[in-house]
Amino acid sequence: MDNDGPQQVIDAAGMHYRELNRQVRQAVASGQKHIVLENVRGQRFIGDGLQGKDVLVDIHGVPGGDLAAFMDGPTVRVFGNGQDAAGNTMNDGRVIIHGHAGDALGYGMRGGDLFVRGNAGYRVGIHMKAYKTQIPAIVIGGCAGDFLGEYMAGGLLIALGLGRIPGQPIVGDYLASGIHGGEIFLRALPEELPSLKYLAMEVVNGEALKSALPRIHDFAKVFAMDAQELLAGSFTRISPISHRPFAAKYAPA
Repeated sequence: MDNDGPQQVIDAAGMHYRELNRQVRQAVASGQKHIVLENVRGQRFIGDGLQGKDVLVDIHGVPGGDLAAFMDGPTVRVFGNGQDAAGNTMNDGRVIIHGHAGDALGYGMRGGDLFVRGNAGYRVGIHMKAYKTQIPAIVIGGCAGDFLGEYMAGGLLIALGLGRIPGQPIVGDYLASGIHGGEIFLRALPEELPSLKYLAMEVVNGEALKSALPRIHDFAKVFAMDAQELLAGSFTRISPISHRPFAAKYAPA
């Protein structure tokens, strides 16, 4: 989302996170559509609970944890790295991080898009869910850590592995532990991934990538990349083999 209208600039240098968030909420309540935050240094909860599809928040610096938690509509762009739990329980909107990001991105996320240009940490997409036509998506440009898609109940996770060196895994251990819904697309072959009996894996490209294509094209657009280059090669589609991943632990399979 681009907003060419008037901007309200807030200098966050030395500002407590409560005051910064108060000023952001006040700006949105007064009708401001484009807010620019300068000198952000770890302030938490930026954009939490904000509403309005025509609201754009640009962040210069490194926002703290729970960026855009419970957000419902706005676009947040981070021109730097992000910390943990960005997009926590986000309902709608878009978070775009131009650097790397931390752990637990999209925790319980139930709508909208979360795009990270670089790498992400552990437990990305934990407890993601979907409802009817509301399908959240997280796209990681680089690699992700352990427990990607843990307890995932719906939505879409994509890791593109950009910048991987030979032998570097695109994801860490315990991939999709406890998953019972949703889809994961990794730009890698199955032999490069952990072999786990609770996951269905298939090599896909072209038309078989249909559900992932819109988000990959959007990712390419926001980061000024060539979508066809991102789509080159094969992806592995990962999905659960059962909607009851732990059934055998408590009852006969």
